[in-house]
Amino acid sequence: GGCGGGLIDTVNDVSKLSKEIGMNHDFHMEEKVLPPSSLEGRVKETMHNAFWDHLEEQLLAIPPDFSCALELLREIKEILLSLLLPRQNRLRSEIEEALDMNLLKQEAEHGALNVPHLSKYILNMMTLLCAPVRDEAVQKLENITDPVRLLRGIFQVLGLMKMDMVNYTIRSLQPQLQERSVQCERAKFQELLNKQSSLLDHTTKWLTRAVADLSTPPPSCPDTPNSSSVVCPSPSEAANSPEPLSPKMVLSQGFLNLLLWHPEDEEFPETLLMDRAQLQELEAQLRQLTILASVLLVASSFSGSVLFGSPQFVDKLKRITKALMEELKSRPEEEAMLTVSEQVSQEIHQSLQNMGLAALSSDNTASLIGELQNITKKENCVHSVIGQRIHLFLKCCLVLGVQRSLLDLPGGLTLIEAELAELGQKFVSLTHHNQQVFGPFYMEILKTLIPPAQAPETEVGSL
Repeated sequence: GGCGGGLIDTVNDVSKLSKEIGMNHDFHMEEKVLPPSSLEGRVKETMHNAFWDHLEEQLLAIPPDFSCALELLREIKEILLSLLLPRQNRLRSEIEEALDMNLLKQEAEHGALNVPHLSKYILNMMTLLCAPVRDEAVQKLENITDPVRLLRGIFQVLGLMKMDMVNYTIRSLQPQLQERSVQCERAKFQELLNKQSSLLDHTTKWLTRAVADLSTPPPSCPDTPNSSSVVCPSPSEAANSPEPLSPKMVLSQGFLNLLLWHPEDEEFPETLLMDRAQLQELEAQLRQLTILASVLLVASSFSGSVLFGSPQFVDKLKRITKALMEELKSRPEEEAMLTVSEQVSQEIHQSLQNMGLAALSSDNTASLIGELQNITKKENCVHSVIGQRIHLFLKCCLVLGVQRSLLDLPGGLTLIEAELAELGQKFVSLTHHNQQVFGPFYMEILKTLIPPAQAPETEVGSL
């Protein structure tokens, strides 16, 4: 335990696993499977096989030798006991009695150890204790008649059941681990802040900028379609409405600004340094989704509703665009977008033909390729509108939650709903954890930035 060491060390060592488990609800342990090609994997497999071969030799010997079998039974007993919950005392006594090692040792010495009978008992106990997901694996074992193959199967399935138990424990400990991670990170930061009072300077600048952004409407693209159907007010609407600024709004705006952070800007908020790599990853995903949605929007305006009414066609177009965008990373943008435009245009042409629909005229084909090529250019309006809408969606996620934000997606985003849901969930998890840790520090700063009349006390308390 403890929260010692430097800030970086602490989060990396003490809190990293608990933070990962606390934030990631899909976190689970898996059995480490060594690749058979690796030396370690080969050695392990050879030793493993040698043990079972040796067990078989011993059991077939006359008189039989039970030393390997006893070793295995001792280990199986330990695993079975580890699968019990604290309150399962009756089962604990039953296993202790049925697999009483002193008694089994005496039976083995007299050559009377009944391995098939013990295996049957162990199987029954496994049926009782296994998670539903392992029912089928346990049932399959009941058909094995060879005693060594049966013990080997039992041992393998028990390994999986042990992993299930670990994962069950992780899930039940998640709230405590999250709470511990929050307290530990906060205490460490407070300790550093006591030594260095300027430690929140960049964080203060970051929040000051968020307040300024909410007070001045952003310049919009001249052709921006009216997106009033969106449930969440845009920053400009918020600025024009008399609604007072709240800490939640300011923080949401601040978190969104992090997704547009200039790599050269060194004044990254101190409270988010630990999350910077993850935020950069989300920023890259955001950029890719903006291009993907823009490509789909331009393509649909040229190819009509019949083609885009086909989920298979849309999926194929998404696959092609995503694969080519992967290459974007290693090639000049213009060159990559030229390839995207040619491939997408070709796919549309082919699909129109396959569906017996009228082909695109050569003028339309040229326009389509031209528009697709220009998508990543700074002044491109489609790209700019889609970018604003995805930001608006993410802002809604922070304010209303991901599920509610997905109910009313603005035009142009419905085709990337699944990808947006994943991005929104990651962004919400990251910002939620950060607010839990640094909420008290943010509130102190926001008290000086939001006039008291504008920040109701309840809002401050509820952050």
